[in-house]
Amino acid sequence: MTMQSTPEPERATQDQGTQIPIQDEASDVKQEGVAQQGAAPEADPAASDTVAEAEEVLEAQAEEAPTNDELVEKAQAEAKDWQDKYLRLHAEWDTYRRRTAEQREQERLRAGEKLVEKLLPVIDDFERTIDYAEKNGEAGLIDGVKAVHSKFVNVLETGGVQVINPAGQAFDALECQAVATVDDASVPDETVHEVYQKGYKMGTKVLRAAMVTVTTGGPKRPKPESEDE
Repeated sequence: MTMQSTPEPERATQDQGTQIPIQDEASDVKQEGVAQQGAAPEADPAASDTVAEAEEVLEAQAEEAPTNDELVEKAQAEAKDWQDKYLRLHAEWDTYRRRTAEQREQERLRAGEKLVEKLLPVIDDFERTIDYAEKNGEAGLIDGVKAVHSKFVNVLETGGVQVINPAGQAFDALECQAVATVDDASVPDETVHEVYQKGYKMGTKVLRAAMVTVTTGGPKRPKPESEDE
C-alpha cells in the first residue's frame, strides 16, 4: 500500500522579503522623553547680555571703591573742617559777647553822662554863692556852702567825673573854650589865664568844656620832650 505524501508547507515569506518592524507606541513616547531630557537647553541671548552688563557694573564699582587710606584721609579732612567751623563759631561768639559788653558799658556811661550834665548847673550855683559870700563877708554862710559843695563834687568824682580847671596850664582846644585873650608877656603864649567856668569829663569824653581866657604876646611854649623824640 502506497502512502500519500503530504506536500511541504511553503516557507515563510520573511526569507524572501523585508520585515517591517512594529514599534510600541508607549516605547516611542518614552524614548522621545529621554531624548528631550538629555538635550541641552538653548541659551537666551538677552539673558547673556544682562549677565555681562551686571558683571561690568560690579567690576566698575570694585575699581571705584575707595581704599582704606582714602577713607582715613577723607575722615581726617572732615574732622578738620568741623574743627575749623567750631573755631570760627567760637571766635564769633567771643566777638559778639565783647561787643555786647562794650555796648552795655557805653549805655551805662551815657546814662551817667546825662545825669551829670543836669547836675553841672547846680554846682555852678554853689560856686557863685561861695564867691559872693567870700566877697561880702558872710563867713558863717560860706563855711556851710563850702562843705555841701565839697561833698557834691566828691560824689561826682567817685562816679568817674573829672573837673577841668586848667588855670596856668597850656590851652587845650579839646577841653577848653577860649572866650577872650589877655596880653601877658610873662608867660608862654596860649596859656590859660583865668577860668570863667570849669569843665567836666567822664573818661575820655568831655561833658562840658571849660570857658577860659588865653594869654597872647608871650614867648612860644616849648614842645614836650615826647614830641621832640
